[in-house]
Amino acid sequence: MNNPFPYSFDNKRYHTYNYFLKTRYHKKIAKVALNADFTCPNRDGKVGVGGCLFCSESGSGDFAGNVNDSLTMQFDKQAQMMLHKWPEASFIAYFQAFTNTYAPVAVLKSRFEPFVDKENVVGIAIATRADCITEEIASYLEDLNTRTDVYIELGLQTIHDESAKRVNRGEDFATFKKGLAILRQHHLEVCVHIINGLPYESEEMMLETAKAVGQLDIQALKIHSLYLMKHAPLYYQYLKEPFPIMSRDAYIHLVVKQLEYIPANIVIERLTGDAPGDDLYEPQWSRNKTTILNDIDKLMKAHDIIQGDKL
Repeated sequence: MNNPFPYSFDNKRYHTYNYFLKTRYHKKIAKVALNADFTCPNRDGKVGVGGCLFCSESGSGDFAGNVNDSLTMQFDKQAQMMLHKWPEASFIAYFQAFTNTYAPVAVLKSRFEPFVDKENVVGIAIATRADCITEEIASYLEDLNTRTDVYIELGLQTIHDESAKRVNRGEDFATFKKGLAILRQHHLEVCVHIINGLPYESEEMMLETAKAVGQLDIQALKIHSLYLMKHAPLYYQYLKEPFPIMSRDAYIHLVVKQLEYIPANIVIERLTGDAPGDDLYEPQWSRNKTTILNDIDKLMKAHDIIQGDKL
């Protein structure tokens, strides 16, 4: 029986990142995570201190290169390892750690421009916050996008401002939408991140986040569970005042429900993430990424669900 969903090469019933990349580039593409030595307005006092409570010491760049190496060295080290596995691969330079537009344009140019004409690099992915998007920055990124493919990753996590305050997000939903609007006015493709399982959020609240995100002008989505990382501020808070940790089964069922409210044209870049093994405290079930994805597939097939069903 043929897969009823058009944006997939396999048994997935959602718009896979693999389908997007192979359709656009017609070959294997791998992302190389980089640490460009930025900080964050939620750490240096501009909007807050201490960062988001769930954020690790590496600014969610736990798999990025060594900040003590040059960006070129970080890239080359990782790319060489990946080429052993995928000899024909090309790459996206992924500026992952901290907030990668939180600097003057001149600094951004010094970080990004070396990858425009770098051999085997097809594009640049930039993880950032909506409150670090200005007209000047977006104009530069629009120009950059004429010379290489540019993908912007915006952390949202939740549409619920009370939840955002609880985890010291330092940004509300209105601010997020303003930054997104600027990026889209400059024709930049945007991937949004959301987190399931934030402290004291109900499943209905998480579903409301997905419904709202599905109505935004975005091109891609990443979903993962909350990770309690050892030594992150939320870890210490949890040890003093434990809050409910979402179960594996609840997470899988929620993700399937969320996908029903995401338009089929939106690329699903991630449905569960990778947390560094030694530092992950909870949820321990999130370590088994492959089985989680398989069970999402099984549940969607069992109930004949495809992405965007409820729209």
